[in-house]
Amino acid sequence: MIVEKAGEVLERHELCNHCLGRLFARLGKGTNEERGKAIRFVLNMERSAEGLPPINEPEKCEICENVFEGIPELVEMMKEVSEGVDFETFLVGSRFLEEVCEREEAIWREFGIDTGEPINREFNRELGKAFGLATGKDTSKKPDVVFIMEPYSGEIELQINPIYIYGRYRKLVRGIPQTPMPGFKDSVASIICRAFSKASGGKCVFKGSGREDVDVRMLGNGRPFIVEIKRPKKRKLNLNAIVEEINASGKVSALNPRFVSPKEVENVLTKNHRKEYLALVLVEDGVTPEEAGEVARKLKGIEIHQRTPWRVRTVRADKVRIKRVHKVEAKWIDEKHFELRLVTDGGLYIKELISGDKGRTRPSVSDLLGKPAWCERLDVLNILDH
Repeated sequence: MIVEKAGEVLERHELCNHCLGRLFARLGKGTNEERGKAIRFVLNMERSAEGLPPINEPEKCEICENVFEGIPELVEMMKEVSEGVDFETFLVGSRFLEEVCEREEAIWREFGIDTGEPINREFNRELGKAFGLATGKDTSKKPDVVFIMEPYSGEIELQINPIYIYGRYRKLVRGIPQTPMPGFKDSVASIICRAFSKASGGKCVFKGSGREDVDVRMLGNGRPFIVEIKRPKKRKLNLNAIVEEINASGKVSALNPRFVSPKEVENVLTKNHRKEYLALVLVEDGVTPEEAGEVARKLKGIEIHQRTPWRVRTVRADKVRIKRVHKVEAKWIDEKHFELRLVTDGGLYIKELISGDKGRTRPSVSDLLGKPAWCERLDVLNILDH
């Protein structure tokens, strides 16, 4: 039946072995070109037995216009366009002219072919095999780069997939924002991204898991962050050397960087962490050691109803968030100061927990003391994973 169907097709259409074999791609194993050669060979044997002339491969294929013959040249072009780009895995995609696909589908309809394979699939596979043999690179479903080929014009679009690095940062000084802001020369993001961009040759995008205010230090085990490097020229990065460069700033240090997948990125950035803080509380009206201790006892385990703070109302949705204070320790410093060491739910604004923010946070340290209290200095000590 296959040979009979192939004979009917070839009597009306001039097809190369690739396009002939592709009509029956779902049957048997091997390449479409091998399949086409075998079908044509058997068909011509039968035709010879019947005294008919052979149907040889045409000079120009009616469907593909001999596009497969250009694969060696296209491989060289792919090598040129990817020169200087560090990658181990790749995929090939293609944009075929609509008229080519229509010619193929018309033959499928004409002869009731339901075992065919679209031309772009075979082309992508054969070009990928040839490029892999020529370069030693491997194809992958999650490739480092993707070549998008226009087979007839020879135009190639090289998509360099991003790489993602997870780490944690400490902000060792006050007075720098997490991300660039007017009036500030440096930021956590710019210090970290400079080092990664320099090493990779790509564009760096910084994403933190939450943020601290400009005047707040981030200490302890550091805040989780993700660096996305777009169109990296180099993918094999010496992460330890990059960390050394970041740490040399004296303002920011990076901890335990590692490469991660896009799925891990989402988990890092959406996870809500508990946080440990150290706040220096100012009470202008005076505070005793007993009052400081009483505040700590009352805060422990309490549920806080916090309306979006007045200072961030233009950039955060105005709503009441319910958060909990899990652990509290107080240390009296002098007649106007005491320290609070707190573990709270992520997303609780500590400065407003202390001041009360004109009643927008209840209860607050001010409420519990019965007199105004302010956060004079704040550090994030740890971002807790549990």
